[in-house]
Formats: sequence, C-alpha cells, structure tokens
Amino acid sequence: MKLNLLSILLILLIVSCQPSKESSEENWLSYASPSEQGFSSTFETELDNYIQTAINDTIIPGGTFLIARNGRIVYHKSYGEITGNSIKNEGIYRIASMTKAITSVSIMQLVEQGKINLDDPVYEYIPAFKNQVVLDQFNPSDSTYTTLPVNKPITIRNLMTHTSGIVYGSFNPGKIMAVYDQFDMNVGFTHPTWSTEEWINRLAEVPLAHQPGARFSYGLNMDVMGRIIEVVSGQKLNTYFKEHIFDVVGMEDTYFYLPESKHDRLVPLAQKINGTFMSTDQLGMSALIDYPKQGPRDFFAGGAGLSSTALDYARFIQTLVEGGGELLGSEAMAEMTKDQLPLVINDYENYPKGPDGSFALGFQLYQDKPTKKSPKSPGTYEWSGYFNTKFFIAPQQNMIFVGMTQVNAFQGGGFWDGMYKLIYQSIN
Repeated sequence: MKLNLLSILLILLIVSCQPSKESSEENWLSYASPSEQGFSSTFETELDNYIQTAINDTIIPGGTFLIARNGRIVYHKSYGEITGNSIKNEGIYRIASMTKAITSVSIMQLVEQGKINLDDPVYEYIPAFKNQVVLDQFNPSDSTYTTLPVNKPITIRNLMTHTSGIVYGSFNPGKIMAVYDQFDMNVGFTHPTWSTEEWINRLAEVPLAHQPGARFSYGLNMDVMGRIIEVVSGQKLNTYFKEHIFDVVGMEDTYFYLPESKHDRLVPLAQKINGTFMSTDQLGMSALIDYPKQGPRDFFAGGAGLSSTALDYARFIQTLVEGGGELLGSEAMAEMTKDQLPLVINDYENYPKGPDGSFALGFQLYQDKPTKKSPKSPGTYEWSGYFNTKFFIAPQQNMIFVGMTQVNAFQGGGFWDGMYKLIYQSIN
C-alpha cells in the first residue's frame, strides 16, 4: 500500500507542475496588471494622462487603445466622444488600410498550401493583367497620354511590397490622378454596382505609374491580391476572411459591411474644423464614409474595406506575434516578416527604407540601423489606416498595440510617436 500511495503522490505532483489548459487557452488575451507584464508601476496613469491631454488639446476627439504583452492585455481603454457619442471599447472602427495585413496573411496561407507562388505573374490568376503598359508622356492641356509596354510582368511579390506601379490615383495629384480619373479608378472602399472582379479587371486597364520593380509606390495592390484570393480559393473575399481568419481567432465584430444590428456601434468619423472636431454627419459627408452600412454588396476591398474593434484586431495580431498559431506556419511567417525590397527594387539607390527600416510582405519593417529614430525594436512590423488607426507587432517584447481613432485629415503631429515612446520607456 505504501508503494501505491507514493506512486499516486508522484503522479499528482507531476500533474500539478504541468501548464493547465485554463492557463494556456482561457487566459489568452485575458487582462493582467501592467506591472505583472513588465511595465512600470506608473505606466497606466501616465498613458491615461497622455491620452486625456491630447483630447483636451483637441489633437484627437477620443479613441480606443489596447496593449497586450505575453498574451495578456495590460491596457484596453476608450476615451472621449464625437458630437455627444461616447466612445466605448465595443466601438467598431473603419480600419481602412489595416485591412491589408489580413489580406497579406490570407495570401500567405495560400502560398503555404502550394496554391500560389510569390513570384508568379499576376496575369496567371487575373488574365486582364496580361498586356499592361506604363504611363509615358502626358499632356496636361487635354489629359492625353502615351504609354510604353512593361519590361516584365507584375508578380504577387510586387503587389505585396507596393512595387508594381499600381498606385492610389487620389494620393498622386497631377498626371497620375488625371489618368486614374479617366478610368474612374479613384475608389477604394466600396462601389454601389461593381463586383470585386469587375473593379480589378478595370484597374488592369490603367497605365502603371512606373515599371514593375522600379520603386516603391503605395497603392491598390492589396485590392488586386483580394481578387487573387477569390480566384484561387473559389470563395468571395468576405467568406474567405470569415472562414480562414475571423472564425479561427475569434473575430466576431469584423466585417466589410456591418449587419444592421451593429450599425449603432460604428464610431462616428470626425474632422477638425477651426479647432473643433465635427462629425462628418454635421459636415454633410456621411454618404462618403458610411460604406460599412451600405451592404450587402459584391465589392470587397482587400486593401481598405474592413471595419473592426480594437479587441478583434488584437486577436488577429496576437496570433502573429506568437508565431502564426493556427493562421500561418513558421516558414510563411518568416517570409512575410523579412525585408523584401532587395528582392524587387530595380534601383537600390531608390530603395525607400527610410531611417528606420524597410518593407516586408504587407507591413513596414523596423531594422537595427544606426539611423533608426523610432523607439520600436528591430523586427517590429506595423501599418496604419486612413482614418487614423494604428497597430504594431513587436516580437522582441512579445507585445502588440492597437490604437483606434476616427479622424479624417488627421493633423496630430507627433501624437502617435509620443505614445510609442511612453510605452517603450515604461517597459522595465
């Protein structure tokens, strides 16, 4: 009997030392005090004060901010209001170009499955891109132009690194904007009648701003990738995202077009006029920015169309900072988060890496460089959204950040840089 009792005690001791299912799963993105996860004892108060000061100084009208470290949320708060509407953690934000990260991960899933090769020509999936041309001469008096044939076809890697020559016409005043206007291509969120297929086939007819690989030019590349996902998977982009991203990580409030039951959670968009924030409803602009309420439609902008909550987006990027989880394997994650521009830029002197870093597959990437200015650690990758939303993923610190505001034509100067500095300075 003594031997059996000793055996039982040893088994109980071994079991007690194993990580519990509750600690490994139920605590995922649960709440913890900042100090438990390595932040200073004054961090929360300092960040509270920083955000409230920005609201008092009318730098932002308010927003939702979330930080997680080691898989635990240490900060998740909302502040302010827009024309009487208090901002809450459950608020749904137009995340615009933060959609691109989800499209990039979806493409890498298909690469991982062997259904796509990053260096395949785009025309293999979308034949309309077979015979593209590049804008050459432009006559401003009548907006006529001439073109040249492409030196080489656009590849998927060109799309993911914004080196294809496909741009945002509305971001490039002058001849490029004029040409995009001629093709009715200054769109990016939705369209009342087009399908994604029709939109991207029309985009293929627009002359490229430069030869593929000549330089980095931010544009509608991820929207083309969204159509490639549809072609390869046989699913509409919204369905693919739901089945392969949202349902996998538990994103319950992320949509291209919100269900009517969630319309009231869409955070109003504000714009600063004469020192005061006014909603776009007050300014008569709501028809232009209420696209999340205008569905269902067959137009899914893989570069800009989603709306989400801070917590939903945190669930997505927390999976990435942990190595990909059920979304991506380690090889695909490594490829997606490494410096890609040397593989695609023709002119190394025109390499747009700036003082801090370069560009990965869908993300800005921070590198360990003598000229580095940001407090973010090397290996951190990030992007932002047109209506002043931000995220970053910091593998070195096992930390993620999501910052959501809703401001058109944001004029806040160093608001975000100051916040990032405060966060990093508070890590013990």
